[in-house]
Amino acid sequence: MSVQTFKRYKWTWLLLILALIMAGYLAINSLNLGKEKLPVIGEVQDFSLENVNGDQVTLADTQGKARLVYFFFTQCPDVCPITTFLLSQTQKILVEDGSFGKDTGFVSISFDPKNDTREAIKAFADRFQANYDGWYFLRGDQEEVRKLATDSFKVLIAGNSKENFVHANRIALVDRNNQLRALYDAGDTENVTPEFLADQLTELARE
Repeated sequence: MSVQTFKRYKWTWLLLILALIMAGYLAINSLNLGKEKLPVIGEVQDFSLENVNGDQVTLADTQGKARLVYFFFTQCPDVCPITTFLLSQTQKILVEDGSFGKDTGFVSISFDPKNDTREAIKAFADRFQANYDGWYFLRGDQEEVRKLATDSFKVLIAGNSKENFVHANRIALVDRNNQLRALYDAGDTENVTPEFLADQLTELARE
């Protein structure tokens, strides 16, 4: 191209270059477009529960991480093992990206203290290769746990250890500041995948 031709069409070229720069900028930032922050739908109340080592773990001990919270019982015949496996697959993704135990973590809380001893819970957790650096398995007084589940996580639990428990199979997403941000139906296997949960947790950890 001659200098004379460039001078003649310089504004056209400048506009084209500017358009390409803007297109590149939008492409780079497109991942953030349309991604609204999840709303705060509740506050998680304080708790003090026992872990598999017999130590008391409070809400403050898990703070500073984006967390997935799940209520379960080890003798569950169906949904609890399946959902815990889902979490274990999510754990693998988060361990690989280096965030698990540092910026992200899980809290699994048993609501059947009669049968779910520390030993029973640890055996259950070990089946799913739980990484205790970022995965808290906890137990406590049945009524206190039920109140925590209902009041903070909108998870209804019915029945007792003599019968079979009935409970909402939900996974709660909690931010660094102990605010409830989302509830996922763990039975929705088409949408609630390990990749989806890991992505949601990672995004929340970046806030």
